[in-house]
Amino acid sequence: MKRGAKVTATGGTLVALALLAGSMAMPEPVSRPPGAIGPPMVPVGLVSFDSCADALTELRAAATASVGPYGFGGDAVLFGDRAALGGAESMARTFAGAAGDAAAQDGGAGHSTTNNHEVGADEPDLVKTDGRRIVTVTHGVLRVIDPASRQVVGELDLTGGQEEQRWLEHQLLLLGDRALVLTADAPSPADSYRLAGPAGATRLMLIGLTGQPRLLGTYRIQGSTVDARLTGDTARVVVRAATRLEFPIEPAGSDPVRTERNHKVIARAGVEAWLPEYEWTAGDERHTGRVGCDRLSRPKRMTGSSTLTVLSFDLTTDRLGDGDPVAVAADADTVYGTATGLYLAGQRPMATPTTPRWRPSSADQVTEIYQFDTAAPGRPRFLAAGSVPGWLINQYALSEWAGHLRVATTTGDLWGAGRTSESAVHILRRDGGALASTGVVGGLGRGERIYSVRYLGPVAYVVTFRQTDPLYSLDLTDPAAPVVTGELKITGYSAYLHPLPDGRLLGVGQEADGQGRTEGLQVSLFDVRDPARPTRLDQWHLPNGWSAAEHDPHAFLYRPDSGLVALPVDAGIRLLHVTGDTISEIGAVTHPSIEHPNARRPWVSSPSVRRSLVVGDVLWTVSDAGLRASDPVTARSLGWIATT
Repeated sequence: MKRGAKVTATGGTLVALALLAGSMAMPEPVSRPPGAIGPPMVPVGLVSFDSCADALTELRAAATASVGPYGFGGDAVLFGDRAALGGAESMARTFAGAAGDAAAQDGGAGHSTTNNHEVGADEPDLVKTDGRRIVTVTHGVLRVIDPASRQVVGELDLTGGQEEQRWLEHQLLLLGDRALVLTADAPSPADSYRLAGPAGATRLMLIGLTGQPRLLGTYRIQGSTVDARLTGDTARVVVRAATRLEFPIEPAGSDPVRTERNHKVIARAGVEAWLPEYEWTAGDERHTGRVGCDRLSRPKRMTGSSTLTVLSFDLTTDRLGDGDPVAVAADADTVYGTATGLYLAGQRPMATPTTPRWRPSSADQVTEIYQFDTAAPGRPRFLAAGSVPGWLINQYALSEWAGHLRVATTTGDLWGAGRTSESAVHILRRDGGALASTGVVGGLGRGERIYSVRYLGPVAYVVTFRQTDPLYSLDLTDPAAPVVTGELKITGYSAYLHPLPDGRLLGVGQEADGQGRTEGLQVSLFDVRDPARPTRLDQWHLPNGWSAAEHDPHAFLYRPDSGLVALPVDAGIRLLHVTGDTISEIGAVTHPSIEHPNARRPWVSSPSVRRSLVVGDVLWTVSDAGLRASDPVTARSLGWIATT
């Protein structure tokens, strides 16, 4: 089959899936290690389809088994645990080495970089800098700022005349003189409902930054972006596309009648309902295509309700091309990347229950994980898949170290009278095509859930919370026998943990009273040099305050050379100084209000300052109103660049 051509349901055998080393037989269930919690986990594996006809038959069967009277029921009928959470390290070295490496991620003394989870795996963000330029997108306009002259030296409108694009968020990856912009698509009525479909579309733009910024190429694909990573010269973008089936909305009829109507819709659907369509441009060229059946694989258990596609783009070229897609008939909402690997993780979709249930049982709470090799440029190679009980808080619950994957999850009921929840750290190792369990340490925070996780080489720190905050320290040196080595109970919780030099750990979260009622932003400085006795050295508390860094690590800035910590707090940026065993406040950086002219009633809004970065000895802060240059030692303003 020619790549990019539309597929048809023929019976001919297709080339085996290129990302697999042939079709894999499903491995047998692995034995459960001592201390395991939840139902026995069976490695999920992936296999390719023999033909488009086989793919269509199996996808229709899975969708028919999963659909209910109101469509696919995982989201509409059953509120999963991640909804209740508000959402949404590969370091073979000691604690001191890991903390030092976290400082290296921040660019040393020259300039800061995005606060990434892993070294060598850059993550998209609202602003990027390489030290000689700052690149950001505001209201659909990409701007290049020269930090030396503190002036805008280039602008490019990315909206294509579509005003709706100005209100969408744009994320950036930066490599040399190329920027990749990731956003959703707001299609014009005349152009792209066909491409976008009811589930929307992802839009990518490759920008050349030499001289005035210019658009080199575009890429659009059905589905929404889950996340992306840049390793070496290759950007890999993960897109989730809901199956494009238009179920009838008819009030008449019983639930069995409604379900039968939906079965008929599925029976009439072609394979294109599951295979995302894409288009790409380069200059005057325009190409269209669809992910081929030979690029699609499936787990043993699937619902047929969504497809994950991994796209690969070489950012050193002048075009994006077709993205060299590979796809899995599965679901995921978490991407974890290292310099050589990519993991897709998400809760296993559940078939529609026969009776409505608003809380999942422990047996329903399963996270499936797919591992890909991204060490070489281009298309990733599937390695293995597995599953663990429970759900993830975010990508920081995952860590690859010394050939093992560590996964922190919470399982059980958080709301019932019994509060049966507890958390655990599972350790997996690749065995053929399976991520097999080698060890687990459970019993963390009974009746609570995980709020943050940080792995530092063979050590892990896990925060759980309901009324008080246990900070657990764990020794994962022996993957067959991980153990809890210490516990610190304080009020409140840390929602983000960041390593500091000299065996210290910084936590950003909320203070709380003895009943668990939050009382405002707190930053905690922990001494974790003694694994058996973690202690809190100091605390900074802002009553009634909150920070975006509690749920978005990209909003957090730490400079190991100066001890500077910058946090978005309410609408501004609060600057702290962390040294030795103390936290002190430097001051605050705010941005001017935005005036919105209106013939009837003009109004003014206060922009939220969302990011901070350092170039040389200047702190830059970014909001929808503009960029401010400040002295990081005093918080004094040095200049203002308006972008409205």
